[in-house]
Amino acid sequence: MSPYRTRLPQLGDQLFIADSGMETTLIFHDGIDLPYFASFVLLDDPAGRARLRDYFEQHIRIARAAGTGIVLETPTWRASADWGAKLGYGAPRLAAINRAAVEQLAELREALETPATPIVISGNLGPRGDGYVADRRMDADEAQAYHAPQIDTFADTAADLVSVFTLTYVEEAIGVARAAQAAGMPVAVSFTLETDGRLPSGMPLSEAIEATDAASGAYPAYYMINCAHPSHFAHVLQHAGPWRDRLRGIRANASKRSHAELDEATELDEGSPSELAGEYRELRALLPRLAVVGGCCGTDHRHVGAICEGLVARAA
Repeated sequence: MSPYRTRLPQLGDQLFIADSGMETTLIFHDGIDLPYFASFVLLDDPAGRARLRDYFEQHIRIARAAGTGIVLETPTWRASADWGAKLGYGAPRLAAINRAAVEQLAELREALETPATPIVISGNLGPRGDGYVADRRMDADEAQAYHAPQIDTFADTAADLVSVFTLTYVEEAIGVARAAQAAGMPVAVSFTLETDGRLPSGMPLSEAIEATDAASGAYPAYYMINCAHPSHFAHVLQHAGPWRDRLRGIRANASKRSHAELDEATELDEGSPSELAGEYRELRALLPRLAVVGGCCGTDHRHVGAICEGLVARAA
């Protein structure tokens, strides 16, 4: 069991960075074909594993240079049953790939962690359905049953927590929280938002956090927002309330495009790293408990570096 499991260091006062838009980096910058946006397939190939290691090391170097912590997400956003089946991965092979993903990050932590830069390993989960559309909606019990095998696998590894990203509706969040609780794993829950600041299901973010907490005994360690540009949701964060204190992580897109526009895009919209960093500084003013910052679609190490530099400089 990971020594961090009883005390997640990102719940303290130190800033932690996360990584950036892994899949868009691999596809658009490296020219790697990722079927169904599944980066976990690279773990089955020596060259793929080496590329993932380089990607993670690049972000660890940013954290070490700035004296921040870092949360490393396994490349397993698509490594669940439905997506695995589309790629020819049955349950035993999926379990093995999820374990291998954690093992790679554990090796990096052993080699590169320092007292000033603690490294947290997160077992990464993605939605059962589309990450942009609230399609094929499950109830909470079905969502718990669907996500439990992947979470149970991570519970048997050196992962410190599990994190579920790009959720579009609240029932799936509740199911993940309950599955994590049953497995004894801390969990971070991240919703994606449309340009109006609401979940793709139409639910306000505040209600989604409150409903998930109410149905899970407030089990999630914290909540996050990912795969949306700050201009889409900054106005939502101006409304104070206990729900806002539960938000401790942001992994925003570089692009201001809507989900529908991103789905149709054939070229990468990288936005501006410096502009995005400025928007993160504004977000931190709205979220005093913001602790984990990284990127999502369109971002790479340059964006994370600029965000990190901007927040560290402001805190100095």
